[in-house]
Amino acid sequence: MSYIVAAVYKFAELDDYEELRGPLLEVMRGQGVRGTILLASEGINGTIAGGREGVDCVLAHIESDPRLTGLSRKESCSEEQPFNRTKVRLKKEIVTMGVAGVDPKDVVGTYVKPRDWNALISDPDVTVIDTRNSYEFELGTFENAVDPGTESFREFPEYVDKAMDPGKHKRVAMFCTGGIRCEKSTAYLKAHGFEEVYHLQGGILKYLEEVPESESLWRGECFVFDGRVSVTHDLEPGRYSLCYACRQPISEADKQADTFEKGVSCPRCYGKTTAEQCERFRDRQKQVDLAEKRGEVHIGEDCCNEMGDEGLEPTTSSV
Repeated sequence: MSYIVAAVYKFAELDDYEELRGPLLEVMRGQGVRGTILLASEGINGTIAGGREGVDCVLAHIESDPRLTGLSRKESCSEEQPFNRTKVRLKKEIVTMGVAGVDPKDVVGTYVKPRDWNALISDPDVTVIDTRNSYEFELGTFENAVDPGTESFREFPEYVDKAMDPGKHKRVAMFCTGGIRCEKSTAYLKAHGFEEVYHLQGGILKYLEEVPESESLWRGECFVFDGRVSVTHDLEPGRYSLCYACRQPISEADKQADTFEKGVSCPRCYGKTTAEQCERFRDRQKQVDLAEKRGEVHIGEDCCNEMGDEGLEPTTSSV
């Protein structure tokens, strides 16, 4: 069976978002669809996976609410179910910037279709900003893109305030995984006096889907918030796996490092956890290994279900 992986979001006024949780969770469970969906007063955001019929049923249920018709939607396939759980979570924001008053429904940057993106970012007068976090940037990014050096999206406004100037950066192009972070980042720039602000419609995922690799200005792989960890062109699963201690991507080279211990630490998080946490991680990994010998999937191996698409961040504490 091939699983359909659907990443969706929409900014909308949902004053009753808490009441939407129960019915949505019921439909997801009834259709055997897994993943995480975030609900907030500002809209909906998440990634789900299941059979074609099940995913379509869940999305039809969401869009039966007139406020949520026209979801931004990106789809890909996975040989394995990339999620272990089914969750609908209530949040303050569907993508956490932590700045009050930033509303993409009021003002947002100019959308640029994937086919037109290469020409824009090849212009030397355009500053290209990767709005994702540093660990995502390291896996892959566009040519000439700037890494803001952020560890979470909450840090992005501070980067803009310190490193960007409307007088100097007259044309700015921004991109992220699926498009949702750019909704807020471009809105933030527009509110702070930046006039020409563009962002990649549908994000990197739509670009990798639509632009042939022979024409691509993308270099590397794209981190995704599900069990595939990363994808390449045509949205094929990449070569990275996940550190179950810090929930960040690791390569085969990382696994050869002295600081790597399966399920306990990797070069990214070694020394950042307490001895007590390490022992807890080791106990969890033992249970994972025992379950694997029995041909089962241990819930402790649930790698990405605490991370909605671009909404939640990896953590160095256990999940």
